[in-house]
Amino acid sequence: MFITFEGLDGSGKSTQTELLAEAIRGTGRDVVTTREPGGTSLGEHVRDLLLGGDDISPWAEAALFAAARAELVDRVIGPALEHGHVVICDRYLDSSLAYQGVARGLGVDPVLELNLPAIRGRLPDRTFVLQIDPVEAAGRVGENGDRIEREDDRFRRQVAVAYRQLAERFPQRIEAVNASRPPAEIAKEIFGRVRESL
Repeated sequence: MFITFEGLDGSGKSTQTELLAEAIRGTGRDVVTTREPGGTSLGEHVRDLLLGGDDISPWAEAALFAAARAELVDRVIGPALEHGHVVICDRYLDSSLAYQGVARGLGVDPVLELNLPAIRGRLPDRTFVLQIDPVEAAGRVGENGDRIEREDDRFRRQVAVAYRQLAERFPQRIEAVNASRPPAEIAKEIFGRVRESL
């Protein structure tokens, strides 16, 4: 099973990734956790470029994310799934669709077309979008965020709307979760949703 977490920066994706991995390991399953961009040597270098660098043009940004994602699928996600492990990824394809496709104005379909060959069509079985008010998310991140976390309120609102649109477009895969609650409560709900599929 391949599970991804999506949402605004500050929505709690990293926390929920680890809590779900812990819960699934408790059932006796092997779990691999990873993140985007990152998870491989190349991915971590790309992460530094994307999040720590100067301003990047939208298509260059989208292409860098796709490159890191291609490496992650080839080196980590694909092999883990082939060995029967559960894979949980903090961000994946839908981040590019929301951030670059909608918020950067490149279009969901063109960004999807860029990414599908890179991931060789490997889509998540379940995607949980952690929905939170953009103002609350910004407060959690604070003023010392990375290049994308420092985007303005308008950008964050566009990303939040984009995730709602993606959930409507891909309802068989994407599920919304209210992320303004305590982490343990959210984790219990999410594990309840995936437990029957393990």
